[in-house]
Amino acid sequence: MNKLSVSHLLGIKYLNTEDFNLIFETASQFKEVINRPIKKVPSLRDITIANLFFENSTRTKLSFELAQKRLSADVINFSADQSSLSKGENLVDTVKNILAMKVDMIVIRHSNPGAPHLLSKKVNATIINAGDGAHEHPTQAILDMVTLKEKFGKIRGLKIGIIGDIAHSRVARSNIYGLIKMGAEVMVCGSPTLIPIEIISLGVKVSYNLDEVLDWADAIYVLRIQLERMNRGLFPSVREYRKLFGITDERLQKHNKEIVVLHPGPMNRGVEIDSSVADSKSAIILDQVLNGVASRMAVLYLFLGGSHNES
Repeated sequence: MNKLSVSHLLGIKYLNTEDFNLIFETASQFKEVINRPIKKVPSLRDITIANLFFENSTRTKLSFELAQKRLSADVINFSADQSSLSKGENLVDTVKNILAMKVDMIVIRHSNPGAPHLLSKKVNATIINAGDGAHEHPTQAILDMVTLKEKFGKIRGLKIGIIGDIAHSRVARSNIYGLIKMGAEVMVCGSPTLIPIEIISLGVKVSYNLDEVLDWADAIYVLRIQLERMNRGLFPSVREYRKLFGITDERLQKHNKEIVVLHPGPMNRGVEIDSSVADSKSAIILDQVLNGVASRMAVLYLFLGGSHNES
């Protein structure tokens, strides 16, 4: 039986290439399942999963819930603002109380980097990181790599440009870890104030010129400007950002080649990406959404001990 090398999904940096290949293969099988008229399988029947989202989420939360229900799991959705946390209870005690109800897995999104790691050491349940601060967002990177592999037939040798707010992006960090482990080349691009100096240590190239990246890349990953995570002005204005780093039809057409476009959502249309690009044939953004469900089904199934041969 094929097994993952780790017990929890805390970050992409803890996975090896065999883990990725097993997850990709399983996600492909589950994508076939969700394209059938009957989309539900009994793989996680009698398994209970608690979704603990301490930050707002639309796509990730809905994608996890749908993946869980497609696998026939029982699902508990936890609302932090209506919980005992508002009365002073700490995170670990809250989770221990939930686990006392015989929950098998915790899917957690938290604003504090390291919250999933803390839980993995304190509680007896499988922990899936659905995003922790600016640290990592592992399932987003997995679905992005699944989508790229589906589009190009490979990841090794691809040239991927990641454009935008690198400093505040857990998505960028997870994708960098995963893409480089799987043999892709990565170049990050944005304002110098949005690219941390230490990012080079992850094995990426750095450019402050968008046209240079567009000349080089097979695909670009356009990040959202995360105004809610910024505590000071890191670029002069949204208009200035769009002028220098916005992905527009005019800019792409100058390069006389097809450049595949990804975006993790939610999009600031007219800021980091124009609607004409987001809705074009070059964009595989809705493929990312569909692959998100299949990828999360694979993650849930494998981390709960499943063998991909059973599905």
